[in-house]
Amino acid sequence: MTKPKIIVLGAGLGGTIAAYEIRDAVKDRAEVMVVCDQEDYWFVPSNPWVAVRWREPDAIRVHLPPVMKKKGIGFTAVGAKRVHPADNRIELNDGTSIAYDWLVIATGPHLAFDEIPGFGPEANTVSVCSTHHAAQAAEAFDRFCQNPGPIVVGAAQGASCYGPAYEFALILDTELKRRKIRDRVPMTFVTAEPYIGHLGLDGVGDTKTLLESELRNRHIKWITNARVSSFEPGLAHVEEIADDGSVKARHDLPFGYSMLLPAFRGVDAVAGIDGLTNPRGFILADKHQRNPTFTNVYSLGVCVAIPPVGPTPVPVGVPKTGFMIESMVTAIAHNLALEVAGQPPVHEATWNAVCLADFGDGGVAFVAQPQIPPRNVNWSSSGKWVHLAKIGFEKYFLRKVRKGESEPFYEKLAMHALGIRKLRF
Repeated sequence: MTKPKIIVLGAGLGGTIAAYEIRDAVKDRAEVMVVCDQEDYWFVPSNPWVAVRWREPDAIRVHLPPVMKKKGIGFTAVGAKRVHPADNRIELNDGTSIAYDWLVIATGPHLAFDEIPGFGPEANTVSVCSTHHAAQAAEAFDRFCQNPGPIVVGAAQGASCYGPAYEFALILDTELKRRKIRDRVPMTFVTAEPYIGHLGLDGVGDTKTLLESELRNRHIKWITNARVSSFEPGLAHVEEIADDGSVKARHDLPFGYSMLLPAFRGVDAVAGIDGLTNPRGFILADKHQRNPTFTNVYSLGVCVAIPPVGPTPVPVGVPKTGFMIESMVTAIAHNLALEVAGQPPVHEATWNAVCLADFGDGGVAFVAQPQIPPRNVNWSSSGKWVHLAKIGFEKYFLRKVRKGESEPFYEKLAMHALGIRKLRF
């Protein structure tokens, strides 16, 4: 008897862990396969460290084929050209197709640099959105340090991931001090957020005060409600938007080095599929992480469509943080175990958020339960311990990926002891 097939599309933070956890959940009752466009997993949260040479790319890389083979998970890095949910198949880049009984979409985003003229690593700014981009940013930073000047860093309109923008600004500040050239580098933080520390979440705890204090103490100026018009070589054109949507001020910001996080879109393989995605190409999902139209399609991570938190003068997206993604993974794995057994899905992810934002010599941590307000827990704190915790987490998570584990028992016990759960009860 042929076993049903579950395909996980994508092998980033969410897709890799999802493959492991689904394999453990369904055991030998279904075949599990991963489809992605490369053979390596990269620990993206460490990309800001790569960009200032605190990490080499290989230190945050895991070669996936042998790990997947050991776990009994099929694997191909040919990549997906198009998902055909009405036909229950994925068309691959080599022209072949793979049929599935259930599909888990964990592709991550398409980086929408093209929405702003002159934006991105192929134009006038650097990026830390991929490890390849971060390695290029490190080379540009080395050149910059030979001839220091202004830095512009932040997140463009429509961005939905703000923590790394703050991290990178403050890591740059720390590294410039170590190189004894910080006094020659004026810095401006540019963000679509309505206030510093909003994070796409209307703040968590007192992130507004904590992050404003960090920027102020480090002599970093900021512009909020910012809409970037365009980039030229060495010049960013930024509009500051008033609450009524009018242009409050225009800023022409010179820079010798600039990194802004872009807005995201859905990847080409799923974009424009009626019933599957919203207009930005993000996957529509119900409370069980299942698509309402194609009910054998689940989704997790950055590719999931989540409405923004309240209206803002400039578009601000909602971040999908690591623990939030892991809660989606656990809900999907439990639901697929039920579906393989012929039962309907019942499990819901908590969407709780646990975040460590490293500044090189300190950092900010927050816990939001759930991530989207109103919340049961709304806590933030800062200190040097956050930097050490981020280092520990990097090593721990990479070890999980290399060993093919999703959630060791001691991690589950620790999280439960703290009252942080992945599933709703």
